[in-house]
Amino acid sequence: MADTAEIADLLARIALRDRNAFRALYARTSAKLFGVGLRILSNRSEAEDALQDVFIKVWQRAEGYRPDAASPMTWLITIARNNAIDRVRARRPGHTDIDEAFDLEDSGMSPEQSAINTDDGNRIDECMQQLKPERAEAVRRAYVEGESYNELADRLGVPLNTVRTWLRRSLLALRDCLGA
Repeated sequence: MADTAEIADLLARIALRDRNAFRALYARTSAKLFGVGLRILSNRSEAEDALQDVFIKVWQRAEGYRPDAASPMTWLITIARNNAIDRVRARRPGHTDIDEAFDLEDSGMSPEQSAINTDDGNRIDECMQQLKPERAEAVRRAYVEGESYNELADRLGVPLNTVRTWLRRSLLALRDCLGA
């Protein structure tokens, strides 16, 4: 790998828009930066695209490099790492651009709705306390924590049909208690 002082010098020359320095920096650091992107993205094609973005950012931001803040390779690796992480985040479902979210209404509850929900929650808690403890636990695990009937049967040491019966009867009791 290239010498730290040499890379720092190349970055200083890139800040002055020296294309030869940019080519030299690419030749000396692209393999390492590609490896960083590939490790995070786990996709060769996407890592290649990310590497291109990294060097565009380096060209645009070279004047922002401060030798007293970090070594030149640390600075470059940070750019590569952040770029790859941004790409991973962009893959996630539900990702929206901040500009798209600017005009969204606050979907939070109004104070009135919050008070109603708190009251409903208190009523549910009171009704749950009327159930036998093992049945209340089964209802919580099935409908709040998402455990399957098989998992509940194993955890509670009872047959699967017993768990189904407990849950059905408990839900009926809760419905009657809540007056629904």
